[in-house]
Amino acid sequence: MAVPSILFALAEVPIRDYTASAMRIISLSTLKAFWDGTPAYRDAREPGLAWYRAACGANWSTPADVKAAFRNASILKDGRVVFNLAGNKYRLVVWINYPYRVAYVRFIGTHAQYDAIDAQTI
Repeated sequence: MAVPSILFALAEVPIRDYTASAMRIISLSTLKAFWDGTPAYRDAREPGLAWYRAACGANWSTPADVKAAFRNASILKDGRVVFNLAGNKYRLVVWINYPYRVAYVRFIGTHAQYDAIDAQTI
């Protein structure tokens, strides 16, 4: 019996720890679309997955917890956080709902792309 190809695709997804204190990240597909969609951005894959793994295992209940884990993160108002990826080559904007332990990926892009958006409203 042939193994469905979806199983091979799932093998690349990082293992998720579903403990009560771990963060839920929505969505890995946004990150994957960025680095898979344009060959020039493929170098964002490993730093993006490293951030994803760290965030999944995190227990962020306040912006100070995020800052303790990622010293170069920029804490914006209303739960927004900007992370620098790949040696500050890319920016990742996330909205964090601290009480529910959910982080929503709102944007990933280069610095020039980031400069063209409003991180507070995206």
